[in-house]
Amino acid sequence: MTFAKYLSVILASALKFIGGPIAGLAAGLHWTETAACTVAGMMLSVVLVTYAGVLLQRIVRRFSKKTPRRFSRRTRLAIRIWKRSGMVGIALLTPLILTPIGGAAIAVSFKVARPQIFLYMLVSGLFWAVVLTLLTYQMPDFFD
Repeated sequence: MTFAKYLSVILASALKFIGGPIAGLAAGLHWTETAACTVAGMMLSVVLVTYAGVLLQRIVRRFSKKTPRRFSRRTRLAIRIWKRSGMVGIALLTPLILTPIGGAAIAVSFKVARPQIFLYMLVSGLFWAVVLTLLTYQMPDFFD
């Protein structure tokens, strides 16, 4: 039963980072368990996207019926973040604004080395997991 609780937190945070602390609170886990599973979920999606990033780009381009817009609102935001603060900015904003999948995809598209992606995303994930988990556990009535 406990494995299922951990797995639910990992999967929730792999898709959307704040989903991990909310799922951990709902499952009745201790905040340290929730934070650890949240980081594990984020890093799971970062590793998957980082290693499959080039392949995913090829698949999307191949099956896309229309030509992609070069400068959409999202790409302009990503370029602005990249120019201002580089990989540090991408990693810090991944849990808050971007999803773990989106942050890793942006890092891959800017051709950042894999070890650097993993390091920055891990540090950012640890920081934000503790902060957001503690905030979630301090305000449980907010999520009811």
